[in-house]
Amino acid sequence: MLIANGDNDIMVPTVNSHEMARRIPGAQLVIYKDAGHGGIFQYHGEFVFLHD
Repeated sequence: MLIANGDNDIMVPTVNSHEMARRIPGAQLVIYKDAGHGGIFQYHGEFVFLHD
């Protein structure tokens, strides 16, 4: 499972993503620097690459 978030997300605090990744065995956590809730759109190239 991939968990992706921005390091400045005010809708889903980044700390929650770290906690979710810790609780899900085998989860991969990606935190995008200087990104908010739309981090996967700000870094769409990198995000799509993770799914190929």
